[in-house]
Amino acid sequence: MPRIDNDVKLDFKDVLLRPKRSTLKSRSEVELMRSFTFRNSKQSYTGIPIIAANMDTVGTFEMAKALSKFSLFTAIHKHYTVEQWKQFAVSNPECLQSVAASSGTGPNDFKNLTAILELLPEVRYICLDVANGYSEHFVEFLKDVRSKFPDHTIMAGNVVTGEMVEELILAGADIIKVGIGPGSVCTTRKKTGVGYPQLSAVIECADAAHGLDGHIMSDGGCTCPGDVAKAFGAGADFVMLGGMFAGHSQCGGETIEKNGKKYKLFYGMSSETAMKKHTGGVADYRASEGKTVEVEFKGEVESTIRDILGGVRSTCTYVGAAKLKELSRRTTFIRVTQQVNTVFN
Repeated sequence: MPRIDNDVKLDFKDVLLRPKRSTLKSRSEVELMRSFTFRNSKQSYTGIPIIAANMDTVGTFEMAKALSKFSLFTAIHKHYTVEQWKQFAVSNPECLQSVAASSGTGPNDFKNLTAILELLPEVRYICLDVANGYSEHFVEFLKDVRSKFPDHTIMAGNVVTGEMVEELILAGADIIKVGIGPGSVCTTRKKTGVGYPQLSAVIECADAAHGLDGHIMSDGGCTCPGDVAKAFGAGADFVMLGGMFAGHSQCGGETIEKNGKKYKLFYGMSSETAMKKHTGGVADYRASEGKTVEVEFKGEVESTIRDILGGVRSTCTYVGAAKLKELSRRTTFIRVTQQVNTVFN
């Protein structure tokens, strides 16, 4: 018999953060840097835990160069060649500590990942990314990668429930990617009916991960700096952004011009555009689960980074968190029916 879970599940749009008394005099007093030691790799991380998604329009070498200046992180997409990685490493050795090499579970993925990591031992992070992190095949692949690279920090997902977070951590992952369907160019929920409201997913998955000394990354669903702050408030250790970093000079994707305005193509990695580009098209047995959109060109990504970081700092001053580390402890969410006044939208 089908079962219905009647517990209310919430998205970022369903809540606001309640302000609390604060001793902070200025946003400049807020410390956004965090330090983690990971359960399985035993490696340490220090930085601002915001990550550019491993999409070929966002997770680029150019994005990594820009984000690393702000102590942000980039999950490099899996479609760069080993030679391209080599060229990037030679000209930007300072960025290698703040990037992850990405991989799916396809026939050539493990081979390409191994070639990159053996060539560049300075790259200490691996991002294992599949649409469905519940697959037994994915868990076995994760175990193989952990066995091959025992000292690397592994990000793995995507999942949305506590029991699967625990399984992936016990299989060797350090950071679990949380999110099914919330992305701006993801159509999984429309095509499959599968998903989980992102705020509740983060709260529940963070609780499961932290009980095992693991970490989670909220992946998808952020539309503005306030959503990034809500993800951290809900317990996310890292927040991964795709659409918010789209449309910049540092992005991949075709640039087009319409009526005197420039646009950058932005698409999901399960979209028809991505599959035509990388695998020759959509296989007969599956459907596209992503869309392609034209994002108005935004110029350099630095202004967007400052906007995001400024918003999160401001959140911390409203709730009295002197450090990003304290934000989840200072967070009380209130349910709402309306986020903003839309009269001039």
